[in-house]
Amino acid sequence: MAAGDIDGKTRVCGLIGNPVEHTLSPDIHNTLARFCGVNLAYVPFYVEKGLAGDAVRGAWALNILGLNVTVPYKSEVIPFCSKIDPLAEKIGAVNTLVRTDGGFLGYNTDMTGLYRAMQEDGVRLEGEEVILLGAGGVGRAVAFLCAMKGAKRVYLLNRSEQKAAAVAGEVRKKTGRDCICAMKLEDWKQIPKGRRLTIQATSVGLYPDCGRAVIEEKAFYEKVKTGDDLIYQPARTR
Repeated sequence: MAAGDIDGKTRVCGLIGNPVEHTLSPDIHNTLARFCGVNLAYVPFYVEKGLAGDAVRGAWALNILGLNVTVPYKSEVIPFCSKIDPLAEKIGAVNTLVRTDGGFLGYNTDMTGLYRAMQEDGVRLEGEEVILLGAGGVGRAVAFLCAMKGAKRVYLLNRSEQKAAAVAGEVRKKTGRDCICAMKLEDWKQIPKGRRLTIQATSVGLYPDCGRAVIEEKAFYEKVKTGDDLIYQPARTR
């Protein structure tokens, strides 16, 4: 098909989240579809708070082929999947819905994708101490990644220490490793001296709110050896 052609056989895929205006996914997937000669259209869907389940049910009713899921719905969509991949179930977050005969099958590719990117950049987790910012869907996936790939210690900083502690408990229960130290975000000064791999897994800095960082104090960055910010729009964050 020529670029931009849509007909009665076009299959639809997309992204659900809030916000979605920043996403580059339509550029990526529509370009790949044209390159591969696949009759497919990929579009972003803005979903109001509390309507993630309605979005999944609506997508099924509309014969949508598949969906990506971004913040803040990676955990909320789970009850509306017909089945969850074992890795996604362990992490407790889903970022990909694939249409099957009985409903959407939920996967999580955050962990495998991040680990591949880290390897390509020469960043290692085995035996390392890590500072992890954020205990949401992405942060949970990163916490599991660190534990399963042999990180020595993970300082998990989150606005809600209770939420961070819940993630630490999940990781301990499901991996058998007690390596996650849950902390309030403002308690970062309690982290022992030394420079560590630091992973930013919150939505702070995401377009259009590009002017902020999770922690602004200069002294915090003296604790950073290598920084990995999972915000990809804009490409360069504060």
